[in-house]
Amino acid sequence: MVSRRTFLAGSAGVAAAVRVSGPAWAEPKLNDDGLYHEPWFLESLLELADDLDAAAAAGKRFAIMWELRGCPYCRDTHVINFAKPEIVDFVKARFDILQLNIIGAREVVDFDGEKLPEKRLAEKYGVRFTPTFQFFAERSEGLKVRKPREREVARVQGYLVPDNFLAMFRFVSERAYERESLPDYMRASTKASPPAVR
Repeated sequence: MVSRRTFLAGSAGVAAAVRVSGPAWAEPKLNDDGLYHEPWFLESLLELADDLDAAAAAGKRFAIMWELRGCPYCRDTHVINFAKPEIVDFVKARFDILQLNIIGAREVVDFDGEKLPEKRLAEKYGVRFTPTFQFFAERSEGLKVRKPREREVARVQGYLVPDNFLAMFRFVSERAYERESLPDYMRASTKASPPAVR
C-alpha cells in the first residue's frame, strides 16, 4: 500500500535521479519564512509518529531542529556547522531532521495524535530557545502515553561549536544517553571539549 509519505519519498527519489551531480555540500537556502533550510532536511507531512517510524525503517534516528527567523545562532548552525562535510555526511547517513519554526503556524500531528500549530507544539514540549535539537526514541510505540519531555532521549539548546555539534549527534547515534550525560560524553571524547554553548 502506498502511503502519502511513500509517495513523497518516491517523488523525491525521481527528482534526485535527474539532478546533475555537484559538490557534496550545498549552501543552505533562506526560505520565505526567514529560516535557512538544508536541501537534505526531511520533507514531511508533519505527522511525527510517521516521520519517526520512517526514519527507523531507514536505519536512522529522528530529530527536530527548532529555529526562529533572525536567530543568529540558527544561522551559524547552518553556515558554519552544516558547511563541514564530515558533519553533513555523518548526520545525513544517520538522522532524519525535521525543521520547525518555534513561532510557526503549520499544523503538526504529535505522537499522541494531537494536531496543533508549531508554536503550540513548542510550548507543549517546553522549547523556548533556538536553535533547539530534540532527539526521540528509536520507535514510536508507547510514545503517545508518555509525557512530552519523556519522549525525548536528548535535547540540546543553543549553538554548539562544530566539534561539540558532531559529538551531540554521535552521542545519540551511539545511544550513549543510556549510560551518561552529554557533557560527560563530550568530556570523554578526544575531539570535543565540554559543551561550548553561545
